[in-house]
Amino acid sequence: MNTPDAQRPRSELFRRIALVLVSLVVGLVLLELGLRATSGNWLFVWTNFVLEARKVLVERESGRTAHDAQLGYVPRAGYSGQGITIDANGLRNTGPAPAGDRPPILVVGDSFTFGEEVGDADTWPADLQRLLGRPVLNGGVSGYGFDQIVLRTEALAPLYKPKAIVVAFIADDIRRTEMRRLWSAEKPYFDLENGTLHLRNVPVPPHMPVETTLGFWQRALGRSALFDFVVRRLDQLHDWYGDHIRVHPAGTGERISCLLTARLAELQKSSGIPILLVAEYDPVVWDDPAFAAEQRRLTSDLLACGRRNGLATLDTYDALAKTPRPRDLYVLWHMNAAGNALIARLVADALGLKSY
Repeated sequence: MNTPDAQRPRSELFRRIALVLVSLVVGLVLLELGLRATSGNWLFVWTNFVLEARKVLVERESGRTAHDAQLGYVPRAGYSGQGITIDANGLRNTGPAPAGDRPPILVVGDSFTFGEEVGDADTWPADLQRLLGRPVLNGGVSGYGFDQIVLRTEALAPLYKPKAIVVAFIADDIRRTEMRRLWSAEKPYFDLENGTLHLRNVPVPPHMPVETTLGFWQRALGRSALFDFVVRRLDQLHDWYGDHIRVHPAGTGERISCLLTARLAELQKSSGIPILLVAEYDPVVWDDPAFAAEQRRLTSDLLACGRRNGLATLDTYDALAKTPRPRDLYVLWHMNAAGNALIARLVADALGLKSY
């Protein structure tokens, strides 16, 4: 049967498109195999990279954290490993308690406060204890949003009746208030209704089985070493590997966090315990000027909210910037011993309780 002349150009176009697509697929397959062949035993192991990364994270965190119905998770009481010691009350060890019976300083915050990447003695709460000569309680928890930080402060303050409370944060903690789940961990969050905060997702559900957290594309492309390679080069691992569920549009966290400083102010008023709000900084601030400008805007705005609500505040940026090389104050993502020692001195000065 003869094909009408009018259909021949379209048929030829379809054949060319098909040839291009087949060539593209073959090329991608060859790149995939070539990358696997040069990367150890990946040629014979085709696991899902996203799933394996999430399993590792959950296994790591389940060892040193415990589920908490109010906060999502807290440090596991009695945990000890890799330079980290958690006491019977779920607080990180800050060293031998100073002599005397002076009331402690309570410190609450995220991984910068907890002291990721350094041992117990090199966290800034441990340095603060040595500087002040009075007990300092490290209530920091890695991965917390500013909402969880405030809720943990409200929970710990009546238990320890401290002399003062230090609430520390980085700018990313503000974004975390927009989430219901971060790194596979369910968390409490606040809704905004008519300008007031309403706590949601409490009691907080336990971890979902990791296998159930993969989306369509993570199942479809998660086994590709080539796609994993590209994602790493584009620095998109946070969203690709991370198991996050957003409940608020980007930017909402700024309003939520500002209102949360009013809760801290109410705690300060009702308890009579002074609260110091402290801004710390992600190391990328010193590598990327545009990122730095946005982080400084976020932290400055939140500190301003705190001051309007009657809180004392401390912005550590200028002191860090005055050092010869601020980036040298970090290990990889968190402060090293020198960086934490500087933060401790700044906090001690701001508290006005120094004994050195």
